[in-house]
Amino acid sequence: MTEDLTTVPFSQGPGAFVDTVAMEEDSAVLFDGDKGQLPYEARRAFALLLRSRYLSAADNPGEWRALLAHQDVLESRCHDLFLQLVVDRDYELAYKTQVREDGLAVPILLKDEPYKRVETLMMVHLRNAFRQQQGAGERVAFIDAEELVEYALSYLARDETNLAARRREADNAIATLVREHVLDEVGEGRYRILPVIEVLLPVDRLHELARWLRNPAGADAGAAAGGDGALDENDADDADDADDADDDAEEALL
Repeated sequence: MTEDLTTVPFSQGPGAFVDTVAMEEDSAVLFDGDKGQLPYEARRAFALLLRSRYLSAADNPGEWRALLAHQDVLESRCHDLFLQLVVDRDYELAYKTQVREDGLAVPILLKDEPYKRVETLMMVHLRNAFRQQQGAGERVAFIDAEELVEYALSYLARDETNLAARRREADNAIATLVREHVLDEVGEGRYRILPVIEVLLPVDRLHELARWLRNPAGADAGAAAGGDGALDENDADDADDADDADDDAEEALL
């Protein structure tokens, strides 16, 4: 058993004693053999940051405060893993990105997995809805599943016949966005749009998406959403058939 090394108070005269202060290292020991130096909440923040796509103040207020308090140390530990820690104080989100430096051989820890085409289209619509509701003074933005599905199906080619399969793709896309913490289900068929949508689709990527929507030979939608996201051979026809949906993408840029 580890001995208590706390200094015993000593007398400085009649009735005078010096109060002891517990060693910071002692409070950080959380398990047998623990050599970590961060307090519990900061460790949780770091672990959640590594495990999840992002850490938010809304979902993890204690860990968010710990992240801000120990941001320099956590940035250093991310750099040790060739990761960048990004802290967005406006939206109270923190996330990590992979360091990619020319001439530097870096083990890649974060897979650059593209969003599928239908997921990308939904994210454009979600960001537009998020901005519109915020502009109307709403603190929280919501959307119905049916609205998302209808938006995705509006991009179908005129000769598309397998509507059931396309509907399943749309439903699966919604499930993916829930799993990726872009959407939070608050009721059957009802979702809260999480602020991370602003991070996933910044203005420059929306411009790329808008060009793709207007020009069949233009930008790759999947790449604009953060991955290689190759489009299928019918994408050009679909874009031509989606003039009304183009307006939503344009509005999202305003």
